Amino acid sequence: MITCKNPIKELEASYSLDKMKRIILLSDTHNSIDKRVFPHLNNCDEIWHAGDIGKIEIIDILKKYAPVRAVWGNIDNHIIRKQFLKTTYFKCEQIKVMMTHIGGYPGKYEKGIKQIIKNKKPDLFISGHSHILKIMHDKELNTLHMNPGAIGNYGWHKIKTILSFNIEEKKIKKLKVIEFSRN
Repeated sequence: MITCKNPIKELEASYSLDKMKRIILLSDTHNSIDKRVFPHLNNCDEIWHAGDIGKIEIIDILKKYAPVRAVWGNIDNHIIRKQFLKTTYFKCEQIKVMMTHIGGYPGKYEKGIKQIIKNKKPDLFISGHSHILKIMHDKELNTLHMNPGAIGNYGWHKIKTILSFNIEEKKIKKLKVIEFSRN
């Protein structure tokens, strides 16, 4: 029989673990996903794809690891556009998230995006498209911007990248950039 010295502490610890989400954020697969990504998907709770998926089979592969949230990008066909929105808004734990493919970044938002951020007030604004990994805080709009770069084979990026992070209540923790060389 296992006895607990402090049952309240144990309950709190177990509760806080349940309130954490492990996220993998990626973008711009452009019809292919590097197999070196798969080990990083094994322990995640959700996979977020910021567009330019390429073919729906990419989503099918990702769903084998965890539930997928995604938006369509400028190269995505009618099948993907039917399944996903251009821009999505959701809450993960206590973080309000806005994700779109072509959104720009603080100081250089795409037309109309800044006003949407002002109105929706996301804590986290995610975009893809540029193939440039970028993480920056927008002090004016009080939002964190993330662009995971590109993980697909198509494009001019020299390094393939994804992001891994945890969301615990209202905090983003353990943010990691994961890099892969282009073959």
